[in-house]
Amino acid sequence: MTTAVSDMQTAYTDAAGRTLPTATELGAGNIGGMTLAPGLYKWGTGVTIPTDVTLSGGANDVWIFQIAQTLTVSNGVHVNLSGGAQAKNIFWQVAGQTTLGTTSVFNGNILCQTAIVLNTGATLNGRALAQTAVTLDASAVVKPAP
Repeated sequence: MTTAVSDMQTAYTDAAGRTLPTATELGAGNIGGMTLAPGLYKWGTGVTIPTDVTLSGGANDVWIFQIAQTLTVSNGVHVNLSGGAQAKNIFWQVAGQTTLGTTSVFNGNILCQTAIVLNTGATLNGRALAQTAVTLDASAVVKPAP
């Protein structure tokens, strides 16, 4: 357990320490409806996803999202992948709480400094790694293929 927590903190610190972002403060924190290419995205605020968003890139492309506050995905919203993008190459580094709304479908690895909450029927294709707690309410976490 100690090793797992240490590894999570190392991954969080690595993602948070990346520099030269592709974009900063994109959409003023609202990325709903957008199609995002691979890269490093940074916000000094929270991020909300009120409508579907698409991550479009190849099988080896990487996305890192640095979020200084909370990440909130609305009910029924999907984070879609296109062009061969893979959940294992997507990292959501979140300083505040992450909340996935009911029946939402989310792709990527969540590295959260506080809590991760998956509400009823939410599906995460990735990993939920939090420094405090992960709460699942009749939801599913599917480990991405290596």
